[in-house]
Amino acid sequence: MNPARLAAAALAATAALVLAPAAVQALPEPMHYVALGDSYSSGTGTGEYFDEECLRSAKAYPRLLATGLDADLDFAACSGATTNDLLTKQLGSLDAETDLVTLTIGGNDIGWAEAVKACLTPLTNCIDEIEDSEAIVRDELPGLLDGAYGAIENRAPNADVYVLGYPRLFNGERACGALKQPNVVEQTRMNEAADGLAEVVRDKAEEHGFTFVDVRDAFAGHAICDDVAYLNGLAYPTVESYHPNAMGHRNGYYPAVARALDY
Repeated sequence: MNPARLAAAALAATAALVLAPAAVQALPEPMHYVALGDSYSSGTGTGEYFDEECLRSAKAYPRLLATGLDADLDFAACSGATTNDLLTKQLGSLDAETDLVTLTIGGNDIGWAEAVKACLTPLTNCIDEIEDSEAIVRDELPGLLDGAYGAIENRAPNADVYVLGYPRLFNGERACGALKQPNVVEQTRMNEAADGLAEVVRDKAEEHGFTFVDVRDAFAGHAICDDVAYLNGLAYPTVESYHPNAMGHRNGYYPAVARALDY
């Protein structure tokens, strides 16, 4: 090698050594992902929990999503959470460095558990309870969601926020289980109420510039009473009843939010 080329090679090698540490330091930080919300985000219904108080599960869609994104996850979602619980207990991990937020919220604010319980009671009619929930969805839930979504905006102004909806619970074709409850008419009304809830959650999410992830199609054909159900029927422990099972998170919620994120 001639002296000129040798000098050039040495200079290039020196530059590489000098630049290498800077290149390493310039590697991006892992995505900061915060999962908020209620039992449909915590993983209640999957049967395995690393946090018994909030029934958080490694099989829940936030854990699956964090693994797929190689993200740092702050898992704040908790079984039974209302919008007030989200505001008072779950926002501590949010800041200007938060990149991604997902949540399901609102189901516990509308008396839905009481409606489901009424629909499971033999020889009774639960239409009144369903209509009570629909009235709360129409009259009260929009304001509650405004407060929750606004707080997320304020705490994490640079985050992409994905609001996930709730699936329809029933196929509306036949009753199943030992109690054969709810009947088909009640199933249909509950599904209609779920559709009304989805519309309110979607509209409010979009008003705040969030992305609404509709999971109803992802669970179609996999409702309670279907051959391959992504949702538990009446279960033991009862807290797992009428929640997505492990397949519901793996094959329902997770693919739906992954498609929304386009990865």
